[in-house]
Amino acid sequence: MLKGKVVLISGASSGIGAITASMLAKRGAIPVLTGRHVERLKKQADSIQGECSYYVMDVTKTEDVEKTVDAVIAKYGKIDILLNNAGYGQFETISDMPVENFQAMMDTNYLGIVRCVKAVLPHMQQRGEGHIVNVASMAGKIGSSKSTSYTATKHAVLGFTNSLRMELRPQGIFVSAINPGPIDTEFFALADPTGSYVKNVSWFMMKPEYVSRAIVRVMEKRKAELDLPRMASIGIKLYGLFPRMADVLFGGLFNKK
Repeated sequence: MLKGKVVLISGASSGIGAITASMLAKRGAIPVLTGRHVERLKKQADSIQGECSYYVMDVTKTEDVEKTVDAVIAKYGKIDILLNNAGYGQFETISDMPVENFQAMMDTNYLGIVRCVKAVLPHMQQRGEGHIVNVASMAGKIGSSKSTSYTATKHAVLGFTNSLRMELRPQGIFVSAINPGPIDTEFFALADPTGSYVKNVSWFMMKPEYVSRAIVRVMEKRKAELDLPRMASIGIKLYGLFPRMADVLFGGLFNKK
């Protein structure tokens, strides 16, 4: 199903973006890796077995995004799947985090997705098909301490994704959300420089390969939403039904930062 599909990936210079690109190439897809660091992108592209390409792109810059999308369309004639993966976290209390940090994180994690979607969407609409996959987070459904900024960005991503799905379904364009919990990647080098959170939730952390395989399956099956790990979906449903009870039962787990 993915053979010959052109997949544009943001945040592909490392972590689940890079691993997903490699897995897609092995299935015959054509991953297009994007990120801010050319050397890291080149290294990842050189390691991929199969056709691929890479472009330097900063999702906080509209001109960057538009130029990259135009270049990919010029080269391949289409973008079948958009994987919005770029993002970062920073765990601080609201008292310690400046407003400018809130703005910067929202600009990358949420508005970066909006920019990519708006650049790719006209091409998908013209063809009457396509698939947009947004990497959100379990944090988008369940908040925790020292995560007001990151959680807010992921709430925004989920709200955007759910509305976009309804809006684009009649046009033949599928929209999916991936909501992972903690993943063992470079994400925590910035989010948790002391390593205390990682130590506290190490038993719960997922390997990036596990998450990437799940993302590929979502692309293959065009599933609307996936919570990871699967056992987390039970907690998320409980939280939605009984938020106060869930706070009491699981608050200690969520507040390990």
